[in-house]
Amino acid sequence: MNAWPVQDAKARFSEFLDACLNEGPQMVTRRGTEAAVLVPVQEWRRLQSSARPSLKDLLLSDEARAELVLPARGQARRRAVERLK
Repeated sequence: MNAWPVQDAKARFSEFLDACLNEGPQMVTRRGTEAAVLVPVQEWRRLQSSARPSLKDLLLSDEARAELVLPARGQARRRAVERLK
């Protein structure tokens, strides 16, 4: 993956985009630190389709994600509490 300083990516955006389409993802750096990645749309769609649902999606979904095993009513046991004398 090639790294492009943000100034070069801005100044030569067409070349930056062509490199992404021909060579694959391109890294953008800001002050020497990785900041972003430009990826081809096909890879973006692949990543989106394989992504896990967000917590918000899970909480709002009608489907249960796991079965809770609960003891039958009245069958739960309490821990013995030691009384101080």
